[in-house]
Amino acid sequence: MNEEVRIIIEPIQDPEKIKKVGEYYRINSENSMNYFRYWNEHTLFHWDFWLSWGIAIVPWIIWAYCHKQQSRGRLLLAGFLAVIISSWLDFYGVNIGLWYYTGLAIPTIPSYVPWDFSLIPVLTMFMIQIKPQSSVWGKAFLFAFTSAFLGEPLFLWLGFYRLLHWNLFFSVPIYFILFIICHKISRIKFGDQL
Repeated sequence: MNEEVRIIIEPIQDPEKIKKVGEYYRINSENSMNYFRYWNEHTLFHWDFWLSWGIAIVPWIIWAYCHKQQSRGRLLLAGFLAVIISSWLDFYGVNIGLWYYTGLAIPTIPSYVPWDFSLIPVLTMFMIQIKPQSSVWGKAFLFAFTSAFLGEPLFLWLGFYRLLHWNLFFSVPIYFILFIICHKISRIKFGDQL
């Protein structure tokens, strides 16, 4: 009665390709598990863990009390876009070996969550709402300079961020463009209500 029902579906993909890709994923999974064990012993509940979570949470609490409430939807849309762009680029940079992080808040995500999901979007939203009539180019430069030459060196000093094949100057145009895109999104006029 308890016969196992197995459905066998033969893929149209090349079996050798499936086998080779599966081997890469096995190696990646093994490395992830090794890192998780290391993180569990050397990061979880240590000072860098608590600082990382503080950096992830405190900016959002400050933003919740200080943002311009009439613009909340548009600011959050810009912040969400900042999260998507920064986390994707950060994830990509880590995976191709440009840099890496220690003291991760979440060991299964190679990018630094407090930076990508908190500091970058909250700073972006604050800079968009402060002096909204001032030059977007000046704000973008200030955002890029602050992020690349104050934020990143601070994380290098803390030992959370290690550069391998990257220079802080490379970050400036990326932050600049990120801010310009988020600012433009924050200015979108929404249509009729649903």
